[in-house]
Amino acid sequence: MSHKLRVGELRALYLTEEEIWRTFTIVLTTKSKKSATYKFGLLKAMIENLYQVDEEAEVTYDQLAYSFTKIYWNLVIHHELEQGTRGSAVVNQLNDIYHSYNIPQEMPFDKLDTTIQLAATRRIKAVMKTNVFGALYGDTQGAFYAFDHKTEQFKYNGAVLTFMRKYQRLLIDLVNHHMAKMIEQLNEGPHIQYLLNKVESIAKRSTLKPFEKVLLHYFEDNCFYCGKSLHKTNMQTHVDHFIPWSFVQSDHIWNLVITCSACNTSKNDKLAVRSYLDEVVDRNERMINQPELVQQESELATYKKEKMIHLYDYSIQNGYEDIWVPR
Repeated sequence: MSHKLRVGELRALYLTEEEIWRTFTIVLTTKSKKSATYKFGLLKAMIENLYQVDEEAEVTYDQLAYSFTKIYWNLVIHHELEQGTRGSAVVNQLNDIYHSYNIPQEMPFDKLDTTIQLAATRRIKAVMKTNVFGALYGDTQGAFYAFDHKTEQFKYNGAVLTFMRKYQRLLIDLVNHHMAKMIEQLNEGPHIQYLLNKVESIAKRSTLKPFEKVLLHYFEDNCFYCGKSLHKTNMQTHVDHFIPWSFVQSDHIWNLVITCSACNTSKNDKLAVRSYLDEVVDRNERMINQPELVQQESELATYKKEKMIHLYDYSIQNGYEDIWVPR
């Protein structure tokens, strides 16, 4: 009954890649008992927070719960997809908020008012304590992470953290595939069309406008890549994920830059030439020295330049070898 645990300690400090792959295989396949998709949801939340850890490889329950809530709001409410046993706690809590606030069904999570997002996250965090953290912990035999309900801290095994970064793109594809496969078995009807695409896109923010306003206000008057002025009336500004979103799977201001439309369209899902890595690292150093901005963007509190460098190097290891240079 591992899902009942309130504290889970790391049972293995060192794991080989073969041992980690073997455990992932068990979790992703039918060898792991699943009455709902929540183990997949936690894995997706873990992947989304790989670069939000502190120096002790820890993240808070709030960080994971926010990602987890976003995933399930978009699946359960926005796409109307069953996730497991009817009456499950996550589905009940989200439906209660959906009806209580009279929210339009077509509204994705990032469009919700911040107070509603936080209310939903608090409720789902409580459910995760009961049904999610311990369940995946049991399937991984306590080797992947430690957790503590009292301190609400979640600690990655260092070997697993490195492994997940190294094989991030492959793991995203595997988790999305198996999650979509299970959802397909739990649902029927026309709304399951393009199911894999729905699962792949559930973590993606539909608008980056709030970030655009912040970046333009504090830093960037010109296109980050080509240097063209963005003040011209006919110049359309875009927000680009410096490390492609398809790899990062999350939106963090330290990975976002302002570009002109031509550069953003040309770069698309590619990695910019390494010389721009130094520039974004320098920009981020200036960013974290803005106290008002750090208070406004909470993820800056755990930002270190090493994260940006590691993220760039791991993205190349994950197949982003088509390096883009501005025209």
